[in-house]
Amino acid sequence: MKKIIFIRHGKAEDESSEISDFERSLTLKGKVISRLMARKLVEKEKSPGIILSSPAFRAIETALIFAGEYGISAENVFMNSSIYYKMSLQNLPAILSGINEDAEAVTLFGHNPSFSHIANSLSKEGCDLIPKSGVVSIIFNIETWSDIVRKSGKIEYFLNPEKLL
Repeated sequence: MKKIIFIRHGKAEDESSEISDFERSLTLKGKVISRLMARKLVEKEKSPGIILSSPAFRAIETALIFAGEYGISAENVFMNSSIYYKMSLQNLPAILSGINEDAEAVTLFGHNPSFSHIANSLSKEGCDLIPKSGVVSIIFNIETWSDIVRKSGKIEYFLNPEKLL
């Protein structure tokens, strides 16, 4: 059994000409809601497994908030530039290829529209739009990460901050 947990970054600063999209930080509200959602996830998951984040600042900030709620140090939050630059269903196998097969779960921190599209494509029942700080867990009845294919997963849960808070 394998599990992918998709977590969309929290609410970020508005785009501006002063900073790049890559550098945008979470707002105070984004940090607060991310922390509340991290606590909800801790209630559901004993461990987030391997943590991979987009290198965009708002995604890293969100990943560190969730890791902190699990008592996981920053050194165990790994960045993968493909989650920011090339995230797609076609590139997911390359992202997952670096994960040890002993790991049963991976938690990805990143962005829409790619996260919602991928979660929708992987799950048999489909997936709604993942809101900021939203969490979607998809389980797969497989042995290796390379066995993940379109419509092979089942949504275990969808934590929507708009409905939980």
